[in-house]
Amino acid sequence: MVERSVALERQMREAYLDYAMSVIVSRALPDVRDGLKPVQRRVLYAMYEQGMRSNTAYRKSARVVGDVIAKYHPHGDSPVYDALVRLAQPFSLRYPLVDGQGNFGSVDNDPPAAMRYTEARLSSIAEEMLADIDRQTVAFAENFDDSEREPVVLPARIPNLLVNGTAGIAVGMATNMPPHNLTEVCDAILFAINRWRETPDGGEFDATLDELHQYIKGPDFPTQGIIRGTEGVRSAYATGRGRVIIEARAEIQDGEGRNQRPQIVVTELPYQVNKAALVEKMADLVRSKRLDGISEIRDESDRDGLRVVIELRRDAAAHIVLNNLYEHTAMRTSFSINALALVDGEPQVLPLRQIIHHFIRFRRDVVINRTRYELRRAQDRAHVLEGLRVALDNLDAVIEVIRNAESADAARITLIERYTLSQRQAQAILDMQLRRLAALESQAIIDELEQLRERIAELESVLADPTRITSVVREEIEELKEEHGDERRTEIDENELGAVRREDLIPHNEVVVTISQRGYIKRVLASAYRRQHRGGRGVTGITTREEDIVQHLLVCDTHDTLLFFTNRGRVTTLRCFDLPAEASRTARGIPVANLFQGSALAPNERVTTVMAASDLSEHDYLVFATRNGEVKRTPLERFVRIRSTGKKAMDLEDGDDLVSVILAKEEDQVILVTEQGLAIRFPINVLRVASATSGGVRGIRFGKRGTVDNVVGALVADPEKYLFVISAHGYGKSTRMGTGEVIAVEEGRSKTDGYAVRNRGGMGVAAFKVRHDRHKNTGLIIGIAAATRDEEIMLISRKGIVIRTTLRDVRPSGRDTSGVHVMRLEKDDEVVAIAQFPEAEEELPQAESKNGSAKKNGARPAAKGKAKSSSKSRRNGNTKAAEAEPAEDSDAEIDDDELTEDIVELTAEDDTLLEDDEDSDAELLDEEDAEVEDDEE
Repeated sequence: MVERSVALERQMREAYLDYAMSVIVSRALPDVRDGLKPVQRRVLYAMYEQGMRSNTAYRKSARVVGDVIAKYHPHGDSPVYDALVRLAQPFSLRYPLVDGQGNFGSVDNDPPAAMRYTEARLSSIAEEMLADIDRQTVAFAENFDDSEREPVVLPARIPNLLVNGTAGIAVGMATNMPPHNLTEVCDAILFAINRWRETPDGGEFDATLDELHQYIKGPDFPTQGIIRGTEGVRSAYATGRGRVIIEARAEIQDGEGRNQRPQIVVTELPYQVNKAALVEKMADLVRSKRLDGISEIRDESDRDGLRVVIELRRDAAAHIVLNNLYEHTAMRTSFSINALALVDGEPQVLPLRQIIHHFIRFRRDVVINRTRYELRRAQDRAHVLEGLRVALDNLDAVIEVIRNAESADAARITLIERYTLSQRQAQAILDMQLRRLAALESQAIIDELEQLRERIAELESVLADPTRITSVVREEIEELKEEHGDERRTEIDENELGAVRREDLIPHNEVVVTISQRGYIKRVLASAYRRQHRGGRGVTGITTREEDIVQHLLVCDTHDTLLFFTNRGRVTTLRCFDLPAEASRTARGIPVANLFQGSALAPNERVTTVMAASDLSEHDYLVFATRNGEVKRTPLERFVRIRSTGKKAMDLEDGDDLVSVILAKEEDQVILVTEQGLAIRFPINVLRVASATSGGVRGIRFGKRGTVDNVVGALVADPEKYLFVISAHGYGKSTRMGTGEVIAVEEGRSKTDGYAVRNRGGMGVAAFKVRHDRHKNTGLIIGIAAATRDEEIMLISRKGIVIRTTLRDVRPSGRDTSGVHVMRLEKDDEVVAIAQFPEAEEELPQAESKNGSAKKNGARPAAKGKAKSSSKSRRNGNTKAAEAEPAEDSDAEIDDDELTEDIVELTAEDDTLLEDDEDSDAELLDEEDAEVEDDEE
């Protein structure tokens, strides 16, 4: 029983190995010499045998397939016809070896027509594969039934393994060779031949991979495309294995016709990519929302070439859409090179140098075999002519011998004995026609004999000198290049592709980031909030839970890096595109703690400041401001790299919170504003440079004892911008910040340009008149912004109502005023956050008459009663009401606007100080350097 098991196991192993080797050698892998698999070789040889040359008529493909099956290939007709079809496809082979007529398939993977409908013949370059096959240049073997003989390999004057490539799957191994440009390959072979030297084992050439790579730049695919990088190519040429990245050629163009929409036009595809499947894949990605910005995909390909048009939406970023197409579709593919071929019947992985080496040696063997064949033919013919010449020299005697002989055999024997001729020479004399006895014919025999002797000497010298053999190979390669060489089709971009970054696939969009009091965060496209005039009622910006309000509002780009500062002085970072994107502005978002997995917020910790650091290189410091009025500056380089777990940004006193962080330069000035409407301006260079873990120093001293006040924000002073202040009840005002310098002194009073520059630690000046009387209840200050007249601001209320407007609707006013209504709120609602846009993107909608209904754009309707004009309107001679208020809110903009000076270019400092600040700077100087207790440590 055991013996039977062992015998069975051995038998199965041997049978499997026999089968595997049969598949490897006889079916799946190409020969390194001609680059063909057996079925391809048999198809070409059968067509050659049938006389189907490039200059003859086409013949039915079924005839070729039948001949191959009957004589050489003992398999079904399908694999034979498939091989014939591939040899004829210009999108599969760089240089097709079969010239087909009819439907041989398409780049859309359409199946070819049946073989009874198609016709074929050899292409002109295929004849180079079969050149000299009738001159005993290659070995022949018996076919499967010993009834025919077939070539073991074709003479292959062209390096087919390189120029056309191949693919095949055997048992346990596979080959995948890309096509190359014939001109480049010929140049590399010529370079190698020039470096050829004879060795005992047949010869070798002295050339490095870098030298060969100068000629063969990389694969050259029939479908063109672009190869990205050369590392994969060099690896394949050095080791026989490598990976090449191929991209489709796509161009971003302006739209045509009325729409004028941008387009991505694809004109070249990676090798072996199915165009129809690619277009369908694109459509599926668009339908599933994985690809955004595409409105239409059209296949406009025709017999003149490939053309796929991808029409984009007007608001789409074309380069982002193109990057996504490369990432998610077959417009970018990889070709894995595995140069596996048969060398002396054994599979080997071959580097480029070895492939060229084997081809040159093979061509030298072909030339040697052909030369020997020609020498034998010439010697045989010369031998016959030598006998004929003897006969001509002894013509009368030879005729007499033949005439007197009893038979032809007797005449032959007599001639051989009398003139020392060979059997073949004597027979040639007997076969010679009488016309050859003419004088001209006799001379032709003599001339031919002399030429043959010269030819024999030439052939013998070639065989005797190996360098002559190499020269013949060189001449044939040069002729091949001259006749069939062409330009490269596939472009090679030497820049490596590298890792595709996520930001390369995400468009730059202006978005609004909001964080609610309960810690829900989201981002929404800024375009979702339409622009309104001041005093509008806004639109719903978020759906919040009961008692949940929006605390932070930030306008930034999707590619910005966001820095999140917590109330406890910690900082962590996140890219804006990592935030949840909401299609609706009313969505609630997700908990912010879910985004900071490595730096989860403590139970008593919350995000209090969010800033976008889109270009940190333009700034030097981060300036911190706390609720209790402390400030600190820290070099920005301390926050360039932040761990995923976050880091300490500022050491805070007990009961204090971090409320504002701003980017600043060495020469900048900072303005602090409190909720009671006080503001102080001082240069940041008066603050010592502190570490990230230190505390701050006194930035502003609050007002009267017993008055509750807190810092609401800090910003960098810009002489060209306005300080916009917004209160909880929707009142806002803008005041030009100016340079802060004293520009005039009149009657002992100094006048400054905008907000005066003071020392830190002072009580500041009035920036907003907070009122709580029956005429006007402004509420406390909740936020500030520095903006030009064209820049936009966005306000959001406790109930999630958002309004977007510009400062052009908020006319400049004095510092000690209460401003105007910027956002109208319900009685139980209030403004909780402010953000600003870099600049206006579109014109404001025109205010319409009552018939045109301006309510639709959020503008205030005209009051039914008589409108009250502002002093500025009267001074300008404008008899029409500047801003009419509804009757029930007629007290919203009284007194303050009428008492406001024209445009506050000059402001008197002493009359805008707080009442208890009459001793001016004398009292402030005593406390300007006051610091918190731990600052002295």
